[in-house]
Amino acid sequence: MKFIFWFPICIVLLGVCVAPDSVTAEDVAVADCFKTDMAPATRLIACRTAAEAGHVDAQYSLGYIYSTGEGVPQDYAEAAVWYRRAAEAGHVDAQVNLGYMYDMGEGVPQDYAEAAVWYRRAAEQGDAQAQSNLGVMYYRGEGVPQDYAEAAVWYRRAAEQGDAEAQFNLGVMYYRDEGVAQDYAEAAVWYRRAAEAGHANAQFNLGYMYNTGEGVPQDYAEALAWYRRAAESGHARAQSSLGVMYYKGEGVPQDYILAYMWFNLAGANGPKKLLEIRDLVAKEMSPAQVAEAQHLSQQWTATHRAGAE
Repeated sequence: MKFIFWFPICIVLLGVCVAPDSVTAEDVAVADCFKTDMAPATRLIACRTAAEAGHVDAQYSLGYIYSTGEGVPQDYAEAAVWYRRAAEAGHVDAQVNLGYMYDMGEGVPQDYAEAAVWYRRAAEQGDAQAQSNLGVMYYRGEGVPQDYAEAAVWYRRAAEQGDAEAQFNLGVMYYRDEGVAQDYAEAAVWYRRAAEAGHANAQFNLGYMYNTGEGVPQDYAEALAWYRRAAESGHARAQSSLGVMYYKGEGVPQDYILAYMWFNLAGANGPKKLLEIRDLVAKEMSPAQVAEAQHLSQQWTATHRAGAE
């Protein structure tokens, strides 16, 4: 009969013995915490076990689970507890999320100054979202003294990393002469970057600049293209601007049916006074044209509602 004896592996020449690797319960909990295909209740237990043992990523994950209500009743207060523990250990995403909770008053009393503290910690580590949020706080004077120049500094840092909201906001500052010298061409540069990333307000603003020739050569066709991209996402001002262009025949052949359609959609998504403009256009149309325009509006709404679902 052969006997198998357990013994540590020894490196004889060095006189060092190493026991075989063993997996602890904490190791299992950490691994299970990041298995997104695991049953939510089981994952929750794993994340809590790892988080209470001091695993920072697990603390962040537990905060995220509670903030989103992923498999548990949503609990912002509990989320804040775990975000704080991870944030204090230097977890950047936790710092941003904890800042947001103070910003919005979710799970903690609203406290702009505390929000700014946590945004700043993450911003100084290069997090674009925190930089953008800190820029907003300096722009509005929330939790920090209002300072347009400082807002522009933080917007620029986030914008240069590709944050579309910061790109748009920096464009606004160049357009309005806030914190930076007014420069329509520079405003158009930042609007374009945000617009190309799908930012509807930037698309509208860029369209407006092409429409008026501010910062870029006047180009109705280009204006129409950017208005349309914003309008397709439901941007009411872009929709009404398209209505104007179709009504006047700027960049497109004059078309009262499409003008009516876009004013109709704009009135549904924005100020109701736009419906008064639609009705003025209708006075220059036949009943059949109005009916067609209404049909086109219904088709557009049905298609875009289906696309959003």
